[in-house]
Amino acid sequence: MANRGGTSRRVPENEAAITYVQCDGLAVMKIVKHCHEESCSNMEVAQGALLGLVVENRLEITNCFPFPKHDDTMDEEEYQLDMMRRLRRVNVDHFHVGWYQSADVGNFLSQSLLESQYHYQTSIEESVVVIYDTKKSARGFLTLKAYRLTPQAIAMYKDGDYTPDALRNLKIGYESLFIEVPIVIRNSPLTNIMMSELSEMIPEEEGSKFLDLGTASVLEGQLRSLMERVDELNQEAIKFNRYQQLVVRQQQDKHRWLLKRAQENSARAAKDEPPLPEEDVNKLFKPHPVPPRLNPMIVAGQINTYSQHISQFCSQSLAKLYLTQALQNAKEAKQNN
Repeated sequence: MANRGGTSRRVPENEAAITYVQCDGLAVMKIVKHCHEESCSNMEVAQGALLGLVVENRLEITNCFPFPKHDDTMDEEEYQLDMMRRLRRVNVDHFHVGWYQSADVGNFLSQSLLESQYHYQTSIEESVVVIYDTKKSARGFLTLKAYRLTPQAIAMYKDGDYTPDALRNLKIGYESLFIEVPIVIRNSPLTNIMMSELSEMIPEEEGSKFLDLGTASVLEGQLRSLMERVDELNQEAIKFNRYQQLVVRQQQDKHRWLLKRAQENSARAAKDEPPLPEEDVNKLFKPHPVPPRLNPMIVAGQINTYSQHISQFCSQSLAKLYLTQALQNAKEAKQNN
């Protein structure tokens, strides 16, 4: 993912941090439309820019536009600048305040997303990334969440050191990479009146299908994804265990070499011979490179996300099954009578 935050303004560091995000209904509908179009057409991740302004401790998102699809002939930064210039001409908020991305079952955590949000947040201090869950929203649960990188995550990317010691010193894990910012959707009074009228026009039998028991396909997809992430984490654990074994073996070889050199010098001293010249042990035994721990941390976060969704989904499904069983028993009892 390209660094799409480099063309935006820099916010003074003494500016108060935002406490919540207010998103206009128009911007939400544009995000929903773009994400569903991409998921239905080519199953690619939909991404776009968020426009708005900061009012005191509130980040207002008033408009958005999608990023262009991957095309070697188009300059992404020039495209964004051209879009913001055109919006400014028609008196639309044109300040860049973040970006949005579609997600699958809430599993948005990835290395490319972390890197992009780092570039955004270092150039636009109040910027957020809005994650829209297409599959969950398609089942009737609008899922729109805003996130920001924590100070520990920014320090980690700034240093570029993903070794176990560096992550332990920063006290960072997958649960402390992002902080969720509350998001509210705002509509104009006229829009609220129209939505109230539309809700009254919906027939009673519509919108009341709350006992959808088709849970097998959803649960199967989530379990398959969870199994893939567990296998990937297992491979990472094998790599790290192999590294630890190599380090232990190297330490043993180094200790044997030092002991042998000490014995040789003792024998030479007994013969009144000069000791052997000292050599740098680190040059003879070059340290093995430490495997980075960023990817395993991200995979662990993905496993945690899938586990939470499976737990929540199973709880809701079991409640529906028990309720349906009670209704079925009541129906059979009524027929028998």
